[in-house]
Amino acid sequence: MSYSTQTPNNSNIWAVTTDLTILRHQLLDLFCQLAYQEGDFVLSSGQRSSYYINGKQVTLHPQGALAVARLLLHILSEDTQAVAGLTLGADPIVSAVSVVSVYENRPIPALIIRKEAKGHGTMAYIEGPSLPQGAKVVVLEDVVTTGQSALKAVERLQAAGYTVNMVISLIDRLQGGGELYESAGLQFQALFTIQDLQERYREIKSTIE
Repeated sequence: MSYSTQTPNNSNIWAVTTDLTILRHQLLDLFCQLAYQEGDFVLSSGQRSSYYINGKQVTLHPQGALAVARLLLHILSEDTQAVAGLTLGADPIVSAVSVVSVYENRPIPALIIRKEAKGHGTMAYIEGPSLPQGAKVVVLEDVVTTGQSALKAVERLQAAGYTVNMVISLIDRLQGGGELYESAGLQFQALFTIQDLQERYREIKSTIE
């Protein structure tokens, strides 16, 4: 099934609505229309799957990025000092949250965690503003399967002296990621589960067939 990549005519509502429930529903529809596919796929974890979620189709989409940032900012505690994530999936998410946080009058820096240390200059794993030791950082992720990617980001941040107690994902595939974070002493929250996404996908599909 194919969908138009055109956004709704009333695109300004993504920026001005104060009803986050409406915004959440619109974001879920965008994931169904642009990011969710069914077929035979091999995931980054090596597992085979009958579906695939390309989160970057939404997080690099103008209205999608805005909705993601607004909804995540609502979840972040007031004492959050930065958001961070493992490149590449988290890059547009942490960037969007940081930019939109300025308009919400609570500026939050973004950090990007390299998969391998930088091969020149500072040889750093972490890119972004330098923060005080112990700064509270929340790790963001687009899609969580086994949870290993975000956990790697957590470990890099903790090794740098930051405090990380929470991971937030856009989609939880319900394949062990949440349990991994719990075993590591981390709180975990997702905007949507795969069940939310598949249920809405089938609703949309039934209306156009």
